[in-house]
Amino acid sequence: MVQASPKVPQSIMDANRYELPDQTMQIAEGKLPKDLQGHVFLVAPVGTVKSKGLPYNDGNTFLNGDGMIYRFDFNQPREVRWKQRLAKTPDYKVDEKTQHIPLLRFRNHGLIRFSWLLGSRNELNTGFLPMKFPGESHERLLVTYDAGRPYEVDTQTLELVTPIGKLNEWEGAIDFPDYPFKPILSTAHPVFDTYKHEMFTVNYARTLSQYLNDIIRKLNAEKAKQQEQEKHQRLSVICELLEQVLNGKFWNNDFVYLMRWDGTGELKKWQLIHPNGSPVTIRQSMHQIGLTEDYIVLMDTAFTTGIEQILTNIPDIPLIDERKLLRIEPSPDSTIYIIRRDDLQEGKEKVVAQKIVIPLEASHFLLDYENPGNKITLHAAHICAWDVAEWLRKNDRSPYDTSQPVSPRLSGTQQSPMDISRMGRYVIDVNNLKVEENKVNPDHVISDRDCTWGTGLFTYLDRLPSSGMTPKKLDNIYWVSFGLWEELTTESMREQYEDYPYREVPLDEVLQLAKEGKPSCLFRLNTASNESMRIEDSYKFPPGHIALSPQFIPRTVGEESSTNGYIMCTVFTPDRDEIWIFDAEKLNDKQPLCKLYHPKLNFGLSLHTTWLQNLGPAQDKYRVSVEEDYPRSILKELLKFVDSLSSLDDAPVPRGGQDLKTELKQEIQNLFE
Repeated sequence: MVQASPKVPQSIMDANRYELPDQTMQIAEGKLPKDLQGHVFLVAPVGTVKSKGLPYNDGNTFLNGDGMIYRFDFNQPREVRWKQRLAKTPDYKVDEKTQHIPLLRFRNHGLIRFSWLLGSRNELNTGFLPMKFPGESHERLLVTYDAGRPYEVDTQTLELVTPIGKLNEWEGAIDFPDYPFKPILSTAHPVFDTYKHEMFTVNYARTLSQYLNDIIRKLNAEKAKQQEQEKHQRLSVICELLEQVLNGKFWNNDFVYLMRWDGTGELKKWQLIHPNGSPVTIRQSMHQIGLTEDYIVLMDTAFTTGIEQILTNIPDIPLIDERKLLRIEPSPDSTIYIIRRDDLQEGKEKVVAQKIVIPLEASHFLLDYENPGNKITLHAAHICAWDVAEWLRKNDRSPYDTSQPVSPRLSGTQQSPMDISRMGRYVIDVNNLKVEENKVNPDHVISDRDCTWGTGLFTYLDRLPSSGMTPKKLDNIYWVSFGLWEELTTESMREQYEDYPYREVPLDEVLQLAKEGKPSCLFRLNTASNESMRIEDSYKFPPGHIALSPQFIPRTVGEESSTNGYIMCTVFTPDRDEIWIFDAEKLNDKQPLCKLYHPKLNFGLSLHTTWLQNLGPAQDKYRVSVEEDYPRSILKELLKFVDSLSSLDDAPVPRGGQDLKTELKQEIQNLFE
């Protein structure tokens, strides 16, 4: 008799937004190791000012939401302290103030939160980057997001300190209208070189102007039959704005800028071009970038987020099937760009990026710092046939019986993969790259029928505690896998990946395995060489549990090796959110060393983590003030734009006697005073 698939834990389906001072975690099982040290930071999206937490009533994705920063302190004997605070950018505060103003209000558009008259929210809900520049007494910390500038965090208070780069140092994905909160595409994983003391990030855009005619036509058709006044007015403004963008050719051309920062000055940036001089373009996203001693490596990652989210997920106004209106499906291949760091010279505006393509898609990858003989070693988790930018929607159907909906209680969370994930290790010989080849052969790609279903988040010994330096070679990486769940398997994803070109497990078998269920796993991948690459240790979580957000914590004693420490991860149980701690050298013990919880700890779909050995006050040598970022000229341009909108002229005069355009301009002035 085939065992039924376990139920997805209900604890992954909600999150609170309480900002809490120091709390003491409670031990559910086991004992705390005595040689834990330092502080683990975790970030997770926790809904919006309107939703007051998760889930969303309309079933929107949990990946959209204000970032909650959590800090777990392991610096006291026999206890773990924890605190949490929301990442409150200037646009967060405007989001709060505009909830009662329909035409200014920010709304969820799939993965992006957006206002048609104010721009995009920078939700800072995805990752972290520790940095320590020369002369500094302790590490600084950035919190990051794919669709916004990174911000520095005060590690003691968890308050935001400053954005990195003034607003005018970043290019928007569109340059009309002149939004006060312009849509910015970057990476959730900037990188820091601990040896050369340089931070790198990216700023890019990809045009969608070729789709605008079709979108405007569908929006106008919807507007013509819309009876509700507020929705009709909003559609009128949206259509007029998009027509101005299309007719005025205001959509920015495709570009990719590589940006370097020294911790105090302005961002230095270079546009990336191909050897023939044409600009590098990104089809999906640049969720992660990497560096070695001599190279910067960028990847067009299989996480499709961008302006198309705004156009295809208009709240309260479904347009036929939003998945088919403008859907950028993930590429089954990974396109990689390699830039020589020596080419990043002052005075140059453009640098050449060499392009290669690796079969199989990825959203996360890591690099060995050393590149002997100009050979780059790249480690990738290939999320095969898994569209991580998609989510379970209220109208999704079961692939086992398409007349039946999937469970409505799970709307907004991730879907199950449609093939097994694979772990890749590649050695790229930069000296022998030929532009016409545009490909590299895999040295080693492996999978495991138990462990590698939906392999996404990772951790490793990224800095040696004694020196703060990055290890020059990665020999062990810890990964967690999502598992395979019948409740999260949908007809839309079955259809999307029916003809997946790199299939390892037949689709019918994937569907059958999902009915039985495959567990979420934590495993250690030995990556020292192609010959030794294998899963050496693993832990299968119990049925009905999902693990996310692993973090390596070095021991206070013993050698600084890549396994001498502990792994902390978030675990969603059938009853609550918990923190589990494992011995990094012995994952396959029957139980973790310790399970922690607190009645107020409720973090939803947690994402990335980092570890700091010590905390310190925020630095004061680099600050971008709100006044610098948002001068009065931005307000003037916004008011001028609102004045130009003819769609506001015919609006009914409200009871106060003031026309809508005048009232709207007054509301905008109040916001920016």
